Amino acid sequence: MTIGATQLASATGLNHDQIRQVLPHRWPMLLLDRVSRVEPGVKGTATKNVAGTELWFQGHFPTAAVLPGIVIIEALAQLAGVVFALAGASEISYLAGVRSMRFRRPVVPGDQLTLSAERTGGGAGFAEYRVSARVDGQVAAEGNLTIADPAGQRSVRKV
Repeated sequence: MTIGATQLASATGLNHDQIRQVLPHRWPMLLLDRVSRVEPGVKGTATKNVAGTELWFQGHFPTAAVLPGIVIIEALAQLAGVVFALAGASEISYLAGVRSMRFRRPVVPGDQLTLSAERTGGGAGFAEYRVSARVDGQVAAEGNLTIADPAGQRSVRKV
């Protein structure tokens, strides 16, 4: 059963199948396991379970697995993309900027990332988000991302 954007927007959380209806990403690049809360256009929280079988651990690093920082950034961008899309952005939005990203602790297989994204600004066709990824309450990564809607005309409400 396909869920309409209106139904998704009013949901308190999204499971994996519902996330697939919002984002165009597919395995191995769909990184969100669950969106626990979302306020369309404003903020959201999500979970990414880190499994030792993920393809990046084959080479990063074979004897001491660490989740690449760029994968954490992509997971955060996907959460921001869900928040943005549910407010009326195009189905496909792009990561347009990464600012002040800091990595505070390694993320390893078995960890569960708790992701958050909160809109801090933007305009017609783009939105800026303050993002963080935590493991057991400790900040693993934090920074600012810009997400752009290539259609540009579908504006989400201003913060």
